[in-house]
Amino acid sequence: MSIKISRILTAAVFGLFTLACSAEQSTTFGDYTIHYNAFPTTILDASVAKSYNISRSKNRALLNISILKKVMGTTATPVTAEVEVTATNLSAQLRELPVREIKEKGAIYYIGEMRVANEETLKFKIDVTPEGQEETYTINFMQQFFTN
Repeated sequence: MSIKISRILTAAVFGLFTLACSAEQSTTFGDYTIHYNAFPTTILDASVAKSYNISRSKNRALLNISILKKVMGTTATPVTAEVEVTATNLSAQLRELPVREIKEKGAIYYIGEMRVANEETLKFKIDVTPEGQEETYTINFMQQFFTN
């Protein structure tokens, strides 16, 4: 199998997994819909995790974000953006979560990995500024992780 076909299949698997994940959520701001979810990295297939350099561990979680713009007469189009994320635990310990952009044919994802403890609840704050826009959209959500 060629590398190009393999990467496309990997992207398809990653994208389908993201859409199927029960924690997937979205928020719409005008013409933009921001999809986001957080889940343990052990849910990812080992080959998918390896191809995206994601560490699979029961104590690791992945935050996945995608931004889609409504375009009249077409399906929504993925767009690039400046994405900043913080996570705060219930003891008010703040973590800045670096995210990296993954571009595959027809898709753009922003992912960030973090260490998590069993039953830890994190409050995420995601700031998204789509490319070419001045307005920043903010999403807040909480997610509890189970590692045992």
